[in-house]
Amino acid sequence: MAENTNRKYVTFRIGNEIYGIDIMLIHSIVDYEDVRAIPNAPVYVEGLYNLRGEVIPIINLHSRFQIPVAELADKDAVDGIIIIDVEKCKVGLVVDSVLRIIEIDTKQIQQSSAGHDKIGNAYVTGVYIDKNEYIVILDAYKIFAPKEWQRISEIG
Repeated sequence: MAENTNRKYVTFRIGNEIYGIDIMLIHSIVDYEDVRAIPNAPVYVEGLYNLRGEVIPIINLHSRFQIPVAELADKDAVDGIIIIDVEKCKVGLVVDSVLRIIEIDTKQIQQSSAGHDKIGNAYVTGVYIDKNEYIVILDAYKIFAPKEWQRISEIG
């Protein structure tokens, strides 16, 4: 029996790039609203969000990856926070727009030894090409170093 290597990914836009993250790490997707700023947080921590009584730290991926905000039409303005559950910590990721869920055969994800030019190889699992569209697959476990995960969980 052949091993099933298909996985589902939620795709989203940050700046001019399209990214994907394993759907199994997604807790929920919520509208961007009521994010409360917190003092002395790292520059990429936008604030805190109350998700049904649970306080979630919100990370701005533009700041984290040093990607400029794209000039978007109003209909494409920031439309969501993707809440992931990683390292026993829920974290919200601010994205410009949530696009769709796609199923990818993981054997078709191309490893990039040179790394992705915008955010570097440390956070990237690989790149998937879908109808001439590059989708950078993020490794959610490596978006932050272990000490950063600890600090973020303490913020929340």
